[in-house]
Amino acid sequence: MSVTGRRERTLLVDLDGTLTDNFDGISRSIRHALAALGAPIPDADGLLSCVGPPLRVSFARLLATADPNRIEEAIALYRERYSVIGWSENVVYEGIDPLLGTLVDRGHRLFLCTSKPQPFAERIVARFGIAPHLAGVYGADLAGTLDDKARLVAHLLAREDLAAADCVMIGDREHDVRAANRNGVATIGVLWGYGSRAELEAAGAAAIVESPPQVVGALERLAAPRANTGVRSTKVVL
Repeated sequence: MSVTGRRERTLLVDLDGTLTDNFDGISRSIRHALAALGAPIPDADGLLSCVGPPLRVSFARLLATADPNRIEEAIALYRERYSVIGWSENVVYEGIDPLLGTLVDRGHRLFLCTSKPQPFAERIVARFGIAPHLAGVYGADLAGTLDDKARLVAHLLAREDLAAADCVMIGDREHDVRAANRNGVATIGVLWGYGSRAELEAAGAAAIVESPPQVVGALERLAAPRANTGVRSTKVVL
């Protein structure tokens, strides 16, 4: 606890749809892969659901297959484009830079926690000026062993020796909320990304905010002491 009475937290922050809008880079790279495979290509609305879940999950659905070889071929084609240009087809959401500065100034530690492969995540946060605000970057590995976000959160907590009750996830999709909940971490759901209020509420977000400045207030409203075995059931909706 700080001398001002504020409780410093460790914040696990999602990337796509939370800090940056990478839809153009992701969707164009998916189209590149599907075209190379001769598969049907959904319109933009049909690709929105691909932002958030692991690529293996998205391609299994898009290709209507469980064949791991087919899925890995699609991922290789996706990365063929994404690694060159897709990662940079990205925009930091308005209000994110001052929010991150405020959170750090208030004593919170920030870790990136994303299903995006770590090499791409590190490149993005460095390119777009996010890295100086972060205490560390945690992403999926290229082999897919940390594709499941709940496993990634558990890995981060163990690696940094963090208590779940002292952490808060910030993310825009149900995958963020459910992964955090499975590890006893409360989540602030954000509405400027790719998820809806209904999606975040159904997943069990402890708070939902509409704009970056509201994150600070949501953190203050979340109950200070929480048991390690669960998350708050009371929602703070702004």
